[in-house]
Amino acid sequence: MSSPYRAVFAVPGTKGFSAAGFLGRMPLSMLGIGIVTMISQITGRYGLAGAVSATLAISAAAVGPQISRLVDRYGQRRVVRPATVIALVAVAGLLLSAQQRWPDWTLFVFAAVTGCVPSVGAMVRARWAALYEGSPRELHTAYSAESVIDEVVFIVGPILSIGLSTAWFPEAGPLLAGCFLAAGVFWLTSQRATEPVPRPRADHGGGSALRSPGLQVLVVTFVATGAIFGAVDVVTVAFAEEQGHKAASSLVLAVYALGSCLAGAVFGLLHLKGDPARRWVLGVCAMAVSMIPLQLVGNLPFLAVALFVAGLSIAPTMVTTMALVEQYVPRAKLTEGMTWTSTGLAVGVALGSSAAGWVVDASGAAAGYTVPGAAGVLAAAGAFLGYRRLRPAPERVGVVRDDGDDTDGASERCMA
Repeated sequence: MSSPYRAVFAVPGTKGFSAAGFLGRMPLSMLGIGIVTMISQITGRYGLAGAVSATLAISAAAVGPQISRLVDRYGQRRVVRPATVIALVAVAGLLLSAQQRWPDWTLFVFAAVTGCVPSVGAMVRARWAALYEGSPRELHTAYSAESVIDEVVFIVGPILSIGLSTAWFPEAGPLLAGCFLAAGVFWLTSQRATEPVPRPRADHGGGSALRSPGLQVLVVTFVATGAIFGAVDVVTVAFAEEQGHKAASSLVLAVYALGSCLAGAVFGLLHLKGDPARRWVLGVCAMAVSMIPLQLVGNLPFLAVALFVAGLSIAPTMVTTMALVEQYVPRAKLTEGMTWTSTGLAVGVALGSSAAGWVVDASGAAAGYTVPGAAGVLAAAGAFLGYRRLRPAPERVGVVRDDGDDTDGASERCMA
């Protein structure tokens, strides 16, 4: 591991909560696809499987920020453990209702309740933010490490979930996801020394963190960004099937995540100067431009190369996004703010998947890549139009920026 990473992980407790966060985030990539695999194998009804998975995604998008808001008020342990117990009971009910062939409506009820699963990634990043408050270079490296972990989760999770459900028994994928959730969350919340201390009640006034204009720009843009991810996943599977190599789709998508993973690792070694908001806009635009080669795809090797290149812009943009959330949202609402960006992504993934499926059915897999292309254009437009609204929270004015300099609040905002 390179020295910047050794430095940030040298602080006692950091390796522990990051490892726990890795386990706790595995359900993020396992539950949705695991539910689709499980229900489709048991019932043979892909429409029902997709609808139940969509219910979980919508519920998580609606409930997740509210749980994180309670975490900011009362602390991680007091809120996350009860929420996780409820989610685990709901997962168990979902597995039973599928295995026992209970009425379809029970699947939707349990999937909706499972949506209260906490945003473990936001909890971990909040710990890093509390640990390295006022140290933007170290925080940049820490966020980069977490972005790499996110990509590893999305490489390993679907393979585990689909593989176990198809090779062992249908419920195996979601069952393992629940085990990871329990182990990760309870291990994370047992580490009290690094848990952020809730801010005084007076600091929680002013309503939701989403009232921040800067956060609104990030979330709206991330809806379009999530549509890129959701559409690419669906169309790639369909394209591989048309080519007669459907099983290769998981490897091609793993290459997509690998590009992001490598870029995130390198990005964490850099100490970049300048306005992070401008860097974020450039990152979103790079993601949009990277969709152009997909419109020309003709075979799987070319697709793999194009997706690898497209993945290079993902992790750096995500790392910069977390840094901006840390600036735009009051410290007392940081976990909620980080969760809102994940919510925007989740909504976008659902929209992108649905739109891509419709286009593939109507015009074929190759035409389906117009959906992530269009989503990229919308994301770039949102970033450009919202650039002037990117402002730090009042309490963040005058804090250390990621170029390592103490900057006056007025000069901080002169670029926006």
